Amino acid sequence: MTVVETRRRSASHDPSPAPANVTPVIVSKNLTVGYKLHRERKKLTALRDINLTINRGEFIVLVGPSGCGKTTFINAISGLVEPWEGSIEVNGQPVVGPGPDRAMVFQDYALMPWRTVESNIRMPFELQKLGLSKEEMDERVRHYIDLVELTGFEKSFPYELSGGMKQRVGIARALVTEPDILLADEPFAAIDAMTREAMQSELERFVAKTGQTVVFITHSIDEAITLGDRIVVVSHRPGQIKEVVDVDLPRPRFDYDVKLLPEYSKLRDHIWHLVKDEALRGAHGEEG
Repeated sequence: MTVVETRRRSASHDPSPAPANVTPVIVSKNLTVGYKLHRERKKLTALRDINLTINRGEFIVLVGPSGCGKTTFINAISGLVEPWEGSIEVNGQPVVGPGPDRAMVFQDYALMPWRTVESNIRMPFELQKLGLSKEEMDERVRHYIDLVELTGFEKSFPYELSGGMKQRVGIARALVTEPDILLADEPFAAIDAMTREAMQSELERFVAKTGQTVVFITHSIDEAITLGDRIVVVSHRPGQIKEVVDVDLPRPRFDYDVKLLPEYSKLRDHIWHLVKDEALRGAHGEEG
């Protein structure tokens, strides 16, 4: 059997039961989430019956057509939206709001233009009471500036930075509170292709050092394969898990040309066939 054939999982039940030797961190059970459209006076279901278990230290990538509910799912993890039905738990506790154990990296950098690199990275300490002394906060800021290789740019403002450097500031800002879970909503979509590959490599390196659990959204199948431990393919709205695909490729993947492996091509073809029909449904405006 091929790698793809042996790694497929059905979406008809919880597609990711935790093996005995790992610790579940995020558990979504029959999660349904939606929004009220006040102008149209109706409700829009974004996600329906999401069952997914994410284990400690996993790098999970969500792929699917625009509007399928990927961002809604990580917003549910972060506590920014509430379930309509079902539940979502983090570390065994129901999510009731944002917390310091979760941090977000955004697509558009979301940096404060009047603040320096150092000041932007320090900002979470101003919003959360973590019980750290000033010396401890200063040390963390220095550490994560060094981790993302921005030493020497501490006093620079966002307008003085390249796109890749801005995104590294955003990553450092998310890491500085040392959250258990890193949520990333298409963080590299706004940067050029060469910088994007460099940033993918750096993110893999960061996560290898921190051991964090990552939930990452992308529209790029190549990005999903090169970064993910598992890829969750989400259907057209209302989003449901169509399939969960394991990426059984050696790490670090940017130390060699992973795209030359035959397993990579098989995975890419399989995921493309899963995503293609969903993308066409979205383009034609079909509802679930």
